[in-house]
Amino acid sequence: MTDRIIKWVNERIPFDWEQLNHFTSEPIPRHMHKWWFCLGGTPLYLFLIQLLSGIALTFYFVPDPGKAFESVRYITEEVPFGWWVRGVHRWSGELMVVAVILHMMRIFFTGAYRRPREINWLIGMALLVTIFTFGFSGYSLVYNQVSYWATVVGTNIAAAIPFVGEYMAAFLRGGPVISANTLTRMYVLHIGVLPTATFALLAMHIFLIRIHGVSEFNDTPGEGSTDDKERFFPFFPDHLLTEIAVGVFLIFLVSQLAIIFPVQLGEPANPAVTPEHIKPEWYFYPVFRWLKLFSFQTGIVSTIVIVIIMFAWPWVDASLERRLPGREVSVYVGTLAVIAMTILVLIEGLSGH
Repeated sequence: MTDRIIKWVNERIPFDWEQLNHFTSEPIPRHMHKWWFCLGGTPLYLFLIQLLSGIALTFYFVPDPGKAFESVRYITEEVPFGWWVRGVHRWSGELMVVAVILHMMRIFFTGAYRRPREINWLIGMALLVTIFTFGFSGYSLVYNQVSYWATVVGTNIAAAIPFVGEYMAAFLRGGPVISANTLTRMYVLHIGVLPTATFALLAMHIFLIRIHGVSEFNDTPGEGSTDDKERFFPFFPDHLLTEIAVGVFLIFLVSQLAIIFPVQLGEPANPAVTPEHIKPEWYFYPVFRWLKLFSFQTGIVSTIVIVIIMFAWPWVDASLERRLPGREVSVYVGTLAVIAMTILVLIEGLSGH
């Protein structure tokens, strides 16, 4: 009977189970036993949590300026467990930003972006930009006083980008000023364009990891231990169990954060009253404070240059390595960048204006 069932399934779903066995036997570098080296899967877990909680929220959210805030209030105060779902959605987004930043830092300081993994670095940077855009578009949908004016500031910053800024700002606003079209476009970006882009980038990222394998600290052939049993461990069950444990912990953490620190509602948007102090989400603090240190145009241009250098870093690093072999300039650059970002976040966070 069992053989007949297996035969019936194999005829209708012809699948080579040896391929699955080969996939699950993939060797994983020994350092991946430590959970802090497994942060690559964390953003995927958090993205799935955001996806599920976001779908639940769309059943009640109304992307209309006259109804958006009221629909968020209804979710928060009247829908059973709506406050919790909204909190899970918000906190998973916050943690996703943290996870991607930490993962990018790990990749940077271990040199895992170097040849032949440059394309995966570009994909990672694109994911980072996509996640920041997720935060900006999602924040604007609440349509309270702070998020409305933060959207005004954000689109004004976009408009200052040389050559393409005005077109970008007009596209985001749906016109020359913030209007009903702005909320609609942010909604489409948040629930349609950005999730699709994230899925595509994650698929390419995983595909390239599957081709190149997980990078070791030392990829130079002939160096380090030659015993594969010392250098690697199997994907199944060792690494899979680690990832499952991380996923379970993330579900618990996000749930507890939503309960202990519930998301606030704020005051409804009032285009006629400008708040005394407008602050973006914390992960925009470095850029926000950076723009305050210089003239607006200088700040915008310098920010764009920094972002371009970040995208092109594998090739910048290769050039530095040719000129200064063995100096590991990237470690010094990365350390200075982390210190600078931390200082900018603290200054902006503690500043009253």
